[in-house]
Amino acid sequence: MKIDINSDMGEGFGPYSLCDDEALMQVVSSANIACGFHAGDPETMARMVRLAKANGVGVGAHPGLPDRLGFGRREIPSSNDQLRQQMLYQLGALTAVAKGEGVPVAHISFHAAMGNMVNRDPVLADLMMDAVRTVDPNLIVFAMPDSIIATAAARARLKTLLLFLADRAYDADGKLVARGLPGAVIKQEDALRARVRQFLLHGTVTTIDGATRAMPARSILVHSDTPGSLDLARIVRSEIEAIGATIAPASDIVES
Repeated sequence: MKIDINSDMGEGFGPYSLCDDEALMQVVSSANIACGFHAGDPETMARMVRLAKANGVGVGAHPGLPDRLGFGRREIPSSNDQLRQQMLYQLGALTAVAKGEGVPVAHISFHAAMGNMVNRDPVLADLMMDAVRTVDPNLIVFAMPDSIIATAAARARLKTLLLFLADRAYDADGKLVARGLPGAVIKQEDALRARVRQFLLHGTVTTIDGATRAMPARSILVHSDTPGSLDLARIVRSEIEAIGATIAPASDIVES
């Protein structure tokens, strides 16, 4: 079995960084690189691509809303075409930077508010997926199971890689529990290890109300802005290695 570990990377600006990207890049297998709107800049993007190349990590675009102050977490009223152009602008920027380093962009993973807006509007999701396919029909779309994004990607004949969030609680409908609610973020190491092990061995997750739900994912997402993200990534990696599975980037997992 092959499992991907992906994380949002390069979410700083100039001399500022959000996490230890160098150390995290040695643990993950796919990097979702900020493309300059919610975070990132040309030099940071290039540094992330070089780090990914040096560590055999897959490179992906992580587009967000143009909101540095709010870290792309605040929804900005925008037309569907504006959102499409913003996504294309960022995807194009990373594609050019990565090409300059001799590295392909293999996937796309939407950031925060942009992802939320796409994932609740089937019309917008179809528009975005069609635009992604126009740029590169081989791009892999990262998405949550049973999501509007995953469905739209399938309609656009794009490959997908489904995500599992080990440190976030799920509700009975398979949706993430809002961060502000008690128990939404799992921080204890024993609980994290148990959740990862359950996912790997049984393909399930225990919801916040104690039910068992199928989790048909092949990639585990580690948010780099979560306190202790490096330790979390190492926990995830150690559990994958403990069962004898192979850690691999998205492009090695998704069948052509």
